[in-house]
Amino acid sequence: MTRTVAWWHCFSGIAGDMALGSLVDAGADLALVERELVTLPVGGWSLEARAVQRSGLAATQVVVHVRESPVVRTHAHIVGLITEARLAPRARRRALSAFSRLAEVEGRLHGLPPAQVHFHEIGGTDAIVDIVGTCVALEILGVDEVRASPVAQGCGMVRTSHGLLPVPSPAVVELLAGAPTYGTDVPVELTTPTGAALLAALAGGWGPMPAMRVGRIGRGAGSREIDGRPNVVEVIVGETAATGGTSPGHPVSLLETNVDDVTGETLADTVAALMAAGAHDAWVTPVVGKKGRPAHVVSALTDPARSDEVRAVLVEQTGTLGVRVQQLVRWTAARELDEVHVEGHAVRVKRSPAGLKAEHDDVVHVAACLGLPAREVRRRAEAAEEQTTASDPLPEPEPEAS
Repeated sequence: MTRTVAWWHCFSGIAGDMALGSLVDAGADLALVERELVTLPVGGWSLEARAVQRSGLAATQVVVHVRESPVVRTHAHIVGLITEARLAPRARRRALSAFSRLAEVEGRLHGLPPAQVHFHEIGGTDAIVDIVGTCVALEILGVDEVRASPVAQGCGMVRTSHGLLPVPSPAVVELLAGAPTYGTDVPVELTTPTGAALLAALAGGWGPMPAMRVGRIGRGAGSREIDGRPNVVEVIVGETAATGGTSPGHPVSLLETNVDDVTGETLADTVAALMAAGAHDAWVTPVVGKKGRPAHVVSALTDPARSDEVRAVLVEQTGTLGVRVQQLVRWTAARELDEVHVEGHAVRVKRSPAGLKAEHDDVVHVAACLGLPAREVRRRAEAAEEQTTASDPLPEPEPEAS
């Protein structure tokens, strides 16, 4: 078996139009993208692909021409638009997931439930076309899994509907929490909320380019020239061997330390802090240490790009005097994260070859809100996801040539 993987190289950040441009440059037919997008009940837009250069590097810039509109859309409104469109099921799920991430983040930033969030710039027609178009283009290229490099950020300030905000914006920082990202001295918003939302929703892993047989390469251009660096995001699409639905192996670092003088409360806090710092996983193993003392091994699995940060948390939380590291390869099953609602409350559900599983933290939160047992919320969420999957409409057949 083989799987098609798309790896975004975000050395100059990423935006929604750059992501779409990179996939068009890699061979996603713009006419096919438009044919899917016109099923969105949103009018007054058109797409144009331009061959441009950024710092001497050839790329494709996709421009969304939109008639001015005073409409401010809510998350529920956008969900309705995407659900009504006749999109391929996987493209629809990916687009809904991206806007769901945006709604969750905007809700936290403004102290509102996600359903009450009003999108301003992000709810504009151009942003909708960028995000949904990117998901459609991924489907046209047959991409099964998305991965990304560490994400570059600019600095300075950016003007929004809420006034001036710092770069990276609060929404971008929240969306990429747990992902490897780094700042530069470029006074430009390199990564936008739409680009960050696509990565947050679609990326199944982070780090260097995974092992693959390279098939297509595309570069999507930003709207401006940046002195000293090509303002593009690069996508590399290729095939990788997969067994039983697993993704290509990618490098990870295993950080460990032995402690024999730390309380159980501190160990629990340490695991939570390691996960918050971006570790893939963290755990504690009881052992017998030197001189027969009871001890524990504290372990954390992380992307190599985050090793220094995770190691610092491990030292700070436990007070250990030494940390050892091993370089390993991690193989993960392909999965997608969808969102369903249980009595109006959002629950994320993970879909993998092994089946469906509702996210435990969401289940516990919703159970507390509704006064229901967690197992009942989990059952309802997974049943709703099964029903959504079963009701996904099939694409209309192509008309036969006369």
